Amino acid sequence: MTQLGGVLKPKTKRSKRFLESRSPKLTEDVKSAMIMKGGNTSQTITQALKDIYSLKKPNAVLYKKKNITRPFEDSTSLEFFSKKTDCSLFLFGSHNKKRPNNLIFGRLFDFHVLDMIELGIEKYVSLSEIKASKCPEGTKPMLVFAGEAFDTENDHKRLKSLLIDFFRGPTVPAVRLAGLEHVLHFTALDGKIYLRSYRCLLKKSGCRTPRIELEEIGPSFDFVLRRTHLASDDLYKLAHRQPKALKPKKKKNISTDAFGTKFGRVHMQKQDLSKLQTRKMKGLRKRKGQGQEVAEEQDTQAPKVAKVES
Repeated sequence: MTQLGGVLKPKTKRSKRFLESRSPKLTEDVKSAMIMKGGNTSQTITQALKDIYSLKKPNAVLYKKKNITRPFEDSTSLEFFSKKTDCSLFLFGSHNKKRPNNLIFGRLFDFHVLDMIELGIEKYVSLSEIKASKCPEGTKPMLVFAGEAFDTENDHKRLKSLLIDFFRGPTVPAVRLAGLEHVLHFTALDGKIYLRSYRCLLKKSGCRTPRIELEEIGPSFDFVLRRTHLASDDLYKLAHRQPKALKPKKKKNISTDAFGTKFGRVHMQKQDLSKLQTRKMKGLRKRKGQGQEVAEEQDTQAPKVAKVES
């Protein structure tokens, strides 16, 4: 590839396909995550990164070598690896005396760090410690958030948005009932964040709708919120912009309610009901001579008025 005036021009078909895959699209590909560990780690962090990688597969890249970097002080190495692997999400694990068992969830916009939130692990149960059948690789999880903090506090709002971006998986047009088998439950309570992973079991209920039971399959985390690096409101709004081609076109006289029901409004001119053609029924037709007989009956039934001569 050659660079002329800041524009890359491919020389071969392979480089042309590579540039086309990295170019902006109306519908972007599934967000991938890079998972890496810092210079100092513990056994807990190493195993936690592997378990989260198993939840994120196949849209994740796991780095096994140590990377001596501090994301909150210098994020250039993260931006370099992001551009190299075309990943817009990252998870960085480290361990030191001041901040033991540390995980940093983050995302990038235009290959620059947008948000970073640091979580400390207080309690952890790995996938291997919970003896239960696991969900297949690549299963799209259902995300459940419980706790008022996710709706009221700004840090928890951004954390909720970041976790949805990280674990949501691919966008699909439809989901079958048997495919809803993995649940990730996040709870914010008393300044801590609890992550639990469950498998949905569809049991017989005696009717068409099955009875659902949840079985914990791991991993299990108890997090505490530490440092945060949040984007400004203007940059955050810019990152959420959509191209005009994807925005739904407004149609006149058509509206949709909160439940997705579509309503249409029809405009009509004022009708003259006297000229309205109704359905003719045989029982309502007048017979021949029926009108004359009715008139005679009315005359016989009318009361006679006596004339008074003066």
